Amino acid sequence: MQTWPFPSGPRQSGTPLSSPRLALAALLSFALAACSSGPVTAPAPTRTAATGNWSPAPAYGQCMADLGAKEANFKPLPDQYFGAGCSTIQTVRLLSMRGDYSALGVTNLGPVTCQLADAFASWARYGVDRAARQILGSQLVRIETMGSYNCRNVAGTDHRSGHATGSAIDVSGFVLADGRRITVLGDWSAGTPEEREFLRVIHTSACKRFGMVLGPDYNADHRNHFHVEAVNSHFCR
Repeated sequence: MQTWPFPSGPRQSGTPLSSPRLALAALLSFALAACSSGPVTAPAPTRTAATGNWSPAPAYGQCMADLGAKEANFKPLPDQYFGAGCSTIQTVRLLSMRGDYSALGVTNLGPVTCQLADAFASWARYGVDRAARQILGSQLVRIETMGSYNCRNVAGTDHRSGHATGSAIDVSGFVLADGRRITVLGDWSAGTPEEREFLRVIHTSACKRFGMVLGPDYNADHRNHFHVEAVNSHFCR
């Protein structure tokens, strides 16, 4: 399946998307829906007055355009409803991102909301990659995660987790170009002074980009990862 083919390079804020790009978004979204299994529906369509062509809902289309402008490699996914408060709506599969000098890999990700993917791509480049070079002297190669979508509750509660809608990612480690692997579990408290500083700097950076960020200082359940979530509130610990 071909990945999203938005052209690379910056786009000026406020510049409207061209109708060919929106039409291409619609074709890819419906094609993916056709080859998927299970109960799915395509992103909510709208009709453009000028051309009469079908296109994705504006918020989703704009988000994918922004993500493409960041040179992220991703696939738009069809909407799926699993019941019991679990769904993946307006999601993408994020395959790689862009650092200042090279592509950045990411592991173990399932569906994530486009909003989350967009914030994650920005954090990877401007928060993590730059901090790695400035503090550790080596650029970032890959971010390791413990996954994204998971139909489950917040531990110890009857409330659905952000993972149940693909709105959260658990980040566990970072691999650098010089071969070092920095992990939340191993280096938050026991790493070198530089490694501990790096993890705290990128945790603070995450708090500026995501509505919720939980780490080892929150509770023992988060001793081995940062939970980053796209939510319309702000909580950082």
